[in-house]
Amino acid sequence: MTQPTGRAPRSDARENRARILAAARAVLAGDPSAPLQSVARAAGVGQGTMYRHFPGREALLVAVHQEEMNALTDTAVVLLATYEPLEALRLWFEHLTAYGRSGHGAAVAVEAAARAGGGQDRPPAVALLDLLLEAGKEARQVRPDAEAEDVLLLGSCLWRAEDRPAWSARRLRMLTVIIDGLRAAPPIA
Repeated sequence: MTQPTGRAPRSDARENRARILAAARAVLAGDPSAPLQSVARAAGVGQGTMYRHFPGREALLVAVHQEEMNALTDTAVVLLATYEPLEALRLWFEHLTAYGRSGHGAAVAVEAAARAGGGQDRPPAVALLDLLLEAGKEARQVRPDAEAEDVLLLGSCLWRAEDRPAWSARRLRMLTVIIDGLRAAPPIA
């Protein structure tokens, strides 16, 4: 949505955008290929309003992804302030797994971020994981050779697992194996 320079969006426009994003998360989680008309209907807005905010499916998916990344960023900061780094990493991976399983292209976005490699413009998921890993390395809880891209690709198995009750327990075991593999070796006495 474009706004005149220097003006904040009107409150009704902000509310419409927020409703569209919330509806998109819900609708696309149920059916990732749902048409934008379904999202507009679920949000209680007309198609014109929908297209004023998001001119196409890709723009909507990017906005949903950005909103989720912002939430994951906030979560990472809170977890690091509340828990030891390795536990914060484990809890953050649970949030990331829920996002990856959300069905609106999240898994593809996160895996693409992991494959993007290094560089100055690191994808948000990689930068967040770097933050958590570095905190763990500084606390000597995470092995020094752990790289965010590698850990993210390894962790992608968590949101690819089937969505059945037995797999919920399996995902927790798999996450434990990942976290245990990241654990720094105890110092030699």
